[in-house]
Amino acid sequence: FYFSAFRTTRSAYSGWWCVALLLFLAGAASFLLDGTPHQVWANPLGNVLLIAGVASVWAAARSLRMLKCNVWLSVAVPGIAGIAAALDNPGSNTWAGGAVFLGSMCLFIGLASRELWQLEPGYSRVRIPTAIAAGGVAVFYVGRLAIFIAEGPAGPTFVTYFGSSVTTLVTMVFLVVGSFSMAELSTEQQTRALQTVAREDGLTGLLNRSAFIELAAAEMDRCRQLDTSGTLILADLDHFKTVNDTFGHAAGDLALQAFADACKETVRSTDLVGRYGGEEFILMIPGVGPRQAETITTEISRRLARYAIPEVLRMPTVSYGLSKFTAGTEDLDELIAAADVALYEAKSQGRNRTVQG
Repeated sequence: FYFSAFRTTRSAYSGWWCVALLLFLAGAASFLLDGTPHQVWANPLGNVLLIAGVASVWAAARSLRMLKCNVWLSVAVPGIAGIAAALDNPGSNTWAGGAVFLGSMCLFIGLASRELWQLEPGYSRVRIPTAIAAGGVAVFYVGRLAIFIAEGPAGPTFVTYFGSSVTTLVTMVFLVVGSFSMAELSTEQQTRALQTVAREDGLTGLLNRSAFIELAAAEMDRCRQLDTSGTLILADLDHFKTVNDTFGHAAGDLALQAFADACKETVRSTDLVGRYGGEEFILMIPGVGPRQAETITTEISRRLARYAIPEVLRMPTVSYGLSKFTAGTEDLDELIAAADVALYEAKSQGRNRTVQG
């Protein structure tokens, strides 16, 4: 799987799955030492490695949603399970810390299933089978934990329905489904990452100009179909060349990033925000009139002014030009041109203001 999936795609998903498979193998190998003098340390270690393995499965699922691994939880839970096993006579008790071990397995497998269910529907055709497989294993471990607590590992129900043979079969099904989904999900993750790079401004993380134009045109088509309106905003950082000349281009980059962050913190997730070029930015706010849009620009400027960047003594002010679009607006270029005229007027009036076109 390392050579066929990770070496091919270099995706985070396949990387985490390779780590998970290694941990599962190492954990299973540790349990082979049960019944020997090494059981006293091998048994707790096996618990730690297996739980770390399912934590890696969770991290893999999170990576599909562009979320980082939760390091604290992924380290703390296996650590707690290892301590619980070490304190439960592991030299003579092959199920030392069993309740904590089973509960931890439930937790991480359930979290992995949840992450897969939360992927957008169009992500991949194998998303649903993989989520169902993970959910099924999580339910199995919940039953395993309940029976373990109720009658112990030697009870007839536990041995018959939740013993080593049945657990091995269930785990193998899960690993087969999960591992063979690796190639498709890894390729999908890599493709989406490349698409993001192609559509994203590398400095600010906003849409680049071409991506914004494409999405804005689609948004105008939607507004025509729904007979709704909105506002387009052009923003330009005042005297930005002075920032670069005085403090250096690195400081100028930080100022651009601060403005981008102020925009992202202010607008809705459904609004479009892009870097139009240089120190100029463009926003499309559907369902919002010019007056409300002016309130938005005021809030963006307020948030920008609060940023403290040691390299810049004071954040630059911003001028804004607004143009309203309706269901009857046909040409995006004309809409942008109208906002550009309003922006020029804002600058001619002294900058640091919003003008409606």
